[in-house]
Amino acid sequence: MVVNQKVVRRLHRLWDLPLLRRTHAPRPSGVRQVLTSAGGRANLVAALDAIGPLAVLYTDFTELRYAGGKAWLMALLDHASKVVPGWALGAQADTALALAAWRRARRWLRRHGFPVAGVIVHHDRDPVYTGYGWTGQLLVRDHVRLSYALHGCRDNPEMESFHSRFKSENRSLFLDAPTLTDLRRLVAQRIMYYNGRRRHSSLGNRAPLVYLSGLHPQG
Repeated sequence: MVVNQKVVRRLHRLWDLPLLRRTHAPRPSGVRQVLTSAGGRANLVAALDAIGPLAVLYTDFTELRYAGGKAWLMALLDHASKVVPGWALGAQADTALALAAWRRARRWLRRHGFPVAGVIVHHDRDPVYTGYGWTGQLLVRDHVRLSYALHGCRDNPEMESFHSRFKSENRSLFLDAPTLTDLRRLVAQRIMYYNGRRRHSSLGNRAPLVYLSGLHPQG
């Protein structure tokens, strides 16, 4: 029995019945289409046999809790030396925060005499890292090579390990920070300590900057 759709809609409203609706997923961006086509080849780090100092930087966002709420930290971590050349802290894990961290890392690399072009930056497929703001700056302007994890954090264990250690070692300090400004000051102090004084067994029980000083003259 054919019934006009207006009758059906009216009955749905009277009987409080939901309507079945269909949504259309947005068309993937050009970057995501390339990554899908590349598959495992998008992970440039997986194909490397040896990685020299400041040749591969890992990055990701992580949440930090403090007395005033929560914030997001994005740091860039070197594979070989474990140094953190750049980081940024903010209220949101967005492109602006990511680019602020990258600009700090770029300045650090140039100041210490390491090339920026050709560096591999490895991360997951978060919308920030597949967006045109991030890819346009790093790929097009700075000639950086971007590497994408195929299985999220499982393909970025070095960064996950850094986040775990950094937060567990400093949790009580961060939780006492009353404001985002205070938290940012604490993070700056702790990363300075991490780079200059915290020893790593993988570096011969040396701090990252001490390790690098024996490999590359500091500018």
